[in-house]
Amino acid sequence: MNKWTAVSLIFLIISTQSKGSSEMMSKTEGYIYPPYNGELIKPPSQRLHLILLGVKNVAKSREFYERLGWIQDKTSGPEFTKIDMGGYALVLMQGETFAQEIFGDEKGKSHSWPRPAYSGIVFAHLVRTPEEVPKLLARAINAGATIVKPVSRTHWGINAFFKDPDGYIFEIDYEEAWVFDDEHRLIVDQIN
Repeated sequence: MNKWTAVSLIFLIISTQSKGSSEMMSKTEGYIYPPYNGELIKPPSQRLHLILLGVKNVAKSREFYERLGWIQDKTSGPEFTKIDMGGYALVLMQGETFAQEIFGDEKGKSHSWPRPAYSGIVFAHLVRTPEEVPKLLARAINAGATIVKPVSRTHWGINAFFKDPDGYIFEIDYEEAWVFDDEHRLIVDQIN
């Protein structure tokens, strides 16, 4: 039996004897829990609750998104901004601090902060009409965005791409196939 198996077994015995998560919450910050070897729980719901973006300067990023028309939630603080996106939140956090939380090293410097120009992630905002694409791109530019791809006709519709001040890429997209409810939420399992 290796060290982690023994520790896991001890943890499993202790956790079955404790009440709820109080034993886990009593550990100090930085404590690493041993691997769980018990029965798997049911799959999580198919939903995201937070999109967390590491940014260079929270105040400047907050200002950009407010100029874009996205208002910070009242529960935001000086070190983070939370924007209600209708059932989930976009959270802006100081990038080096966030990298340190994720990777645990000094200021996250060995983990390429800031990250490369394109990380494989794009945030898409779908619009109801083709005319909204250039109008929304103009608003983003006015807020301080940089154009990555101008408004263009695609095989499926009309789109444009821009970068926010921290280099995150957003797509504005119109396609006839998208179906929305009355509150502009995407109905994923339907197409026109």
